[in-house]
Amino acid sequence: MKSTVEQLSPTRVKINVEVPFDELKPNFDRAYRKIAQQVRIPGFRPGKVPARVLESRIGRAPVLDEVVNEAIPSKYMEAVRAGDVRALGQPDFEVTKLEDRDVLEFTAEVDVRPDITLPDFSGIEVTVDDIEVTDEEVQQELENVRARFGTLKGVDRPAQDGDFLSIDLAASVDGEEVEEAATTGLSYQVGSGELVDGIDEAVTGASAGETKTFTAKLVAGQYAGRDAEIEVTVQSVKERELPDADDEFAQLASEFDTIEEFTANLREQLGRVKKVGQGVQARDRVLDVLLESVEVPLPEKIVEAEVANRKHDAVHDLDHSEEALAKLLEEEGKTVEEFDAELKTEAEKAVRTQLLLDAIAEAEQTTVEDNELTERIIYQAQRFGVSPDEYVRRAQESGQLAAIYADVRRGKAIASVVQKATVTDASGAAVDLDELFGTAKAEPDAEAGTDAETEVTADAADAAEK
Repeated sequence: MKSTVEQLSPTRVKINVEVPFDELKPNFDRAYRKIAQQVRIPGFRPGKVPARVLESRIGRAPVLDEVVNEAIPSKYMEAVRAGDVRALGQPDFEVTKLEDRDVLEFTAEVDVRPDITLPDFSGIEVTVDDIEVTDEEVQQELENVRARFGTLKGVDRPAQDGDFLSIDLAASVDGEEVEEAATTGLSYQVGSGELVDGIDEAVTGASAGETKTFTAKLVAGQYAGRDAEIEVTVQSVKERELPDADDEFAQLASEFDTIEEFTANLREQLGRVKKVGQGVQARDRVLDVLLESVEVPLPEKIVEAEVANRKHDAVHDLDHSEEALAKLLEEEGKTVEEFDAELKTEAEKAVRTQLLLDAIAEAEQTTVEDNELTERIIYQAQRFGVSPDEYVRRAQESGQLAAIYADVRRGKAIASVVQKATVTDASGAAVDLDELFGTAKAEPDAEAGTDAETEVTADAADAAEK
């Protein structure tokens, strides 16, 4: 087999492949066996029909089609490896010559990872927020802990902000009941904003046994984007009683003996959270500097796949209804054209980020250890509420294990850049982020600084379809 690589642009190549027929003998053998299983010829058992008999009955063309369809992808991969082509996504094939018993020639156009010139990372300077834990923040955290240990008590009064209600819901559009929107015995905290718009106003001031009606737009299902008349019935009203913030509560809620010790520990915890926040800021701002200063050519097909993936996600909760999406956008004062433009801008940034981080990972010779991959899998499994084994099974079925690996590698790549950059806080003091970025294991959060988890490798087209 002979192959050549022709550079069409910084992000696309054409691979020309020439395969002599003597290299296709294994493909012909498999083609004959496959076709022999599918045809019935008197005097021969299925799968036992000789090649010459098959060709005399069905002709040579079906055999050639089978051979070509099987050979092209494998010969393409050979050419990619031989030419050290950093292919992205799926190629566009074209058979340019097919001379039976002589030669098969085809071309494959495919996007490739562009060459990216990286700057001196030690010259990057960014500023992050100061770490300041206020008394108000500590008090709020203490209130949150008290709330976790609170008890609910029924009250004989109208509902107020913060109360817990048991409610029944029903909805109708143009007089027709919306079955999927109906529920009974639903627990809801007034003011949480976790249900449809307008419900807090409707139930505030309502007593047990009262029914209120209001209008709101449905965001999912058959009537997504349409106004619905929603009926909410309050079945019960409960308020939460909080334990006193004293030494007894400190001993109940923690390993500390006094409320002062417990409060001091809460302050330390908030400080650690804000330290992580500094790390996130540093990572994001270093990444912004890189994106502004480094030229990253964009592969057109990969951007298109990312746009399609994001569009799919946008309409998923709307039963994939473009009409429902248009109505929602209209309510937000936005046109479909403006939405598509924003989507493309976001997709381009995501792809640019992924390509940049992949280039950094390659330059820094970033590797991923098994334990690091396991940590990410456990994190993602917890995030989606499934067991790690179940998450791995789903990832394998959807071809996403490589994407998880790439995401971890990109996180380590940007962490290595942050370590080399100069990071100061708003007061001008140097910020030491070694605790967060100094080990091989990872980044402040799980998204590794990217807007999309789609891997920009040969799996990109498949991932975009999910």
